[in-house]
Amino acid sequence: RLMLNFSERITMTMKEKTTFVFIARFMVAAPIFGYLGDRFNRKIILSCGIFFWSAVTLSSSFITKEYYWLFVLSRGLVGIGESSYSSISPTIIGDLFTNNSRTMMLSVFYLAIPLGSGLGYILGSSAKEAAGDWHWALRVSPVLGMTAGTLILFFVPEPKRGHADQLGGRIKHRTSWLCDMKALAKNRSYVFSSLASAAVSFATGAFGMWIPLYLFRAQVVQKTAEACTKDICSSKDSLIFGAITCVTGLLGVVIGAATTRLCRQKTERADPLVCAVSMLGSAIFVCLIFVVAKKSIIGAYVCIFIGETLLFLNWAITADILMYVVIPTRRATAVAFQGFTSHLLGDAGSPYLIGLISDALQKSYTRSVLWQFLSLGYALMLCPFVIVLGGMFFLATALFFLDDRDKAEKQTASNTPDVQYQSNVWTHLLI
Repeated sequence: RLMLNFSERITMTMKEKTTFVFIARFMVAAPIFGYLGDRFNRKIILSCGIFFWSAVTLSSSFITKEYYWLFVLSRGLVGIGESSYSSISPTIIGDLFTNNSRTMMLSVFYLAIPLGSGLGYILGSSAKEAAGDWHWALRVSPVLGMTAGTLILFFVPEPKRGHADQLGGRIKHRTSWLCDMKALAKNRSYVFSSLASAAVSFATGAFGMWIPLYLFRAQVVQKTAEACTKDICSSKDSLIFGAITCVTGLLGVVIGAATTRLCRQKTERADPLVCAVSMLGSAIFVCLIFVVAKKSIIGAYVCIFIGETLLFLNWAITADILMYVVIPTRRATAVAFQGFTSHLLGDAGSPYLIGLISDALQKSYTRSVLWQFLSLGYALMLCPFVIVLGGMFFLATALFFLDDRDKAEKQTASNTPDVQYQSNVWTHLLI
């Protein structure tokens, strides 16, 4: 996960205009890999997706500007590759561990998101400045993907579905995709936690695109930096933001796992409640970013640090909630559609929505440096409101969590899903 997110963040940092194509292809492919991941050998699917991703990334580095459309297409193919491991990897962990052990292992897995993304920001910006051409980053990152795919293919076990729940080898029936989707739609904890995850994605997508520029404009207003008129500008703010993302992601995931384990001793609803409190706390510090940035860049970085730490607190916990409330034979589908929802309602549109709002606000004052700074800040103020909404969704999850968890446990123990079985012939083929 670390190497793959590292590679992804490099490529997305280099050409932000292709982000939407990447996410769109990801959203299309994720449900397909979710379906396959619940029915076929997950390790092979995972490795093939990673090798495909790496090969496309390397090939795209040689595309010239005359074939920009081909580069955009390649970014979409990278999204297809990423959707393979994003949909399937958590389900393998879910079948290897349970309870607090699973929480810890999911935390280790999700540590790689901020670590890989943060390092990708740093290396991407450094490679772009050192070579004067962002293509060189794309020629380095495939090595990471190929290494990860090889390690998975030869060293990662393929557990039986339900192995950690002591059902390995006893699951003889699987439901149809349509029945799985109906069951997930009726699972209130799953639906609300997926909407909350979309709120996190909305904020992180907007921050990744606009916070470095916002802080640079703040320095221009403070007269500690000059406005950039070159094609390739100083990446100091991107480097700092990448480092903060890396560190806060690590802290957030670790603190989230430890806090949840402690809170489980007090309440069985600890998982969604910890997520809700962290989201609401994050919204406060995100708001403070736009209050202090005009006067103090250091103060803004402090608020970013605390706000992101609280925001990243819920990554692994959200995945653990899913493992509790969804039966083993439809977890890959559940993970895939949670990712689909997160991107669709989150970072697929948030950077562009923030940009549109900022552009609309500064139309009348395009020559004012101060108003360029303020308009972007006003647009970014949408993020804390979305984060608060995400916290409310986690509170709603807490209301239904115990009922949905008990229902999933009973279905898993009896090995009788709440919907009709598929035909024995089709089941035999898929097993």
